[in-house]
Amino acid sequence: MDLFQAMTVYVRVVETGSMTAAAQQGDMSTTMVGNHLRALEQRLGVRLLHRTTRRQRLTEFGTAYYQRCLEVLGLVADSERLAEQSQDTPTGTLRITAPLTFGTERLAPALSEFTLQYPQVKLDVVLTNGRPDLLENGLDVAFRLGALEPTNLIARPLIDYTLTMCASKDYLARRGTPTKPEDLQHHDCLSFAYPVGDDWHSVGKQWRMSGPEGEVMVTVSGPMVINSSAGLHQAARTGMGVVMLPDALVEQDLRDGKLVALMPDFQLSRPMSLLYAQDRYRLPKLRRFVDFAMQMWGKH
Repeated sequence: MDLFQAMTVYVRVVETGSMTAAAQQGDMSTTMVGNHLRALEQRLGVRLLHRTTRRQRLTEFGTAYYQRCLEVLGLVADSERLAEQSQDTPTGTLRITAPLTFGTERLAPALSEFTLQYPQVKLDVVLTNGRPDLLENGLDVAFRLGALEPTNLIARPLIDYTLTMCASKDYLARRGTPTKPEDLQHHDCLSFAYPVGDDWHSVGKQWRMSGPEGEVMVTVSGPMVINSSAGLHQAARTGMGVVMLPDALVEQDLRDGKLVALMPDFQLSRPMSLLYAQDRYRLPKLRRFVDFAMQMWGKH
């Protein structure tokens, strides 16, 4: 029996509440989970769980042993991190999270250069428009859009994430070209459905931009709100309405004339930051990636 694996399985069973859930989380069969538990109880000579067909309940010893397992497994993880920190060559898996469009259009193409420089680092990239907690989700570093909430993480400023207001030639020929923000109230504006809690959640109803006289907010409406930048992009190309999309997504269409930029005097941007835990920065894999990201997108 692999004692550390059996302890890990036991912790999963306790934390997930069932052997089935623990099996799914650990990518193994329920039978294998049961085998690990039985082997562990035989080794200890005492029951850890009272199990029935409907529920499971920790024994008194099982509760104490669960706490001790957490301590032991934590020490093992710390020892492995210490060994990794002692190596100057970046190795291991680096878990990165980034917004969907930035991750697809900017980050993913740049990562090939990073992997060429550090071939022993494997990348696990999570693209989401949500704001996953780094510590709870086992993430090493995050690209984060918008205003930051109070945090103990290190936050490094990156260049602003810029957007362009645009529409297709067909739409403009049919509806006219807006030349000032107030004109948008008379146009079909297609909006991105930002998740609740995002500082741009209200952008589906109000568009915010900076002009010669400061920030402007204009109330807009239109036939569609969607939580996909790619969906907005395709709808705009077919002439459905006016959109406000990341430059990374529309720059080629603007060059090709498939979309037309509107109101160039009004800047559309969001702050962007790179977040990571200070204690994790000692890991060579994270330190090298932070240096790489700041060279690529750092705000000078």
